[in-house]
Amino acid sequence: MSTVIYPSPIFGPVHSRRLGVSLGINLLPADGKVCTFDCIYCECGFNADHRPKQKMPTREQVAEALEARLIDMQQNGPSPDVLTFAGNGEPTANPAFPEIIDDTLRLRDKYFPRARVSVLSNATMVLRPEVHAALLRVDNNIQKLDTVSRAYINKVDRPTGHYDVDAIVEGLRAFRGHVIIQTMFLHGPGVSNTGDEYVEPWLEALKRIAPQQVMIYTIDRETPDTSLSKATHAELDAICDRVKALGIPCQASY
Repeated sequence: MSTVIYPSPIFGPVHSRRLGVSLGINLLPADGKVCTFDCIYCECGFNADHRPKQKMPTREQVAEALEARLIDMQQNGPSPDVLTFAGNGEPTANPAFPEIIDDTLRLRDKYFPRARVSVLSNATMVLRPEVHAALLRVDNNIQKLDTVSRAYINKVDRPTGHYDVDAIVEGLRAFRGHVIIQTMFLHGPGVSNTGDEYVEPWLEALKRIAPQQVMIYTIDRETPDTSLSKATHAELDAICDRVKALGIPCQASY
């Protein structure tokens, strides 16, 4: 089983299925994974298999490395479509996350003002006021909601601490539309969130959240649980159509 552990604090650019030419910003250690979920489909592997020894990068380290890379891209290309907070776990877990967002917006405006700043998050920190405020400042506030089923969440997303999905939905609703919901659909022994018993309550949650967009996707890389398989094109298309019927734009990535 191969896993992806990203350099820190800057990696790429990579071509994102959903975002285009993406320069990655990894706020977690470069030698392992730090996440508030332990998803069985995570390309970075299980948390226990990749315990880091290094520390999280500081605000100053991130700003210095990001500026150097942006200068290089300005001189040599390519131009980024987006600066994306992702990497080896949950980016909002870095205690300097709000300040790093401020620095990133400033550097973006200086070197590539047309680029968008995106955050890929599992939504576990959205109830923290300082994180909520920082996420309101980015262009693409992309938050995960795979389901509202507690049993599925505990079996697939596997939160490492307290996780109240009802409270998270309310936290997502509090963005007042400045949020993009991303959802992973998949199949596996005893786990599949493509059926009506999962999709219909999820659609009800989307009505409450009223996001600006929904991104649905399926497995693209090797997963630590090797028994998992992709949702089909037909399944994703059908779910996407149901989201659009609510008046919410939806993008499916296969």
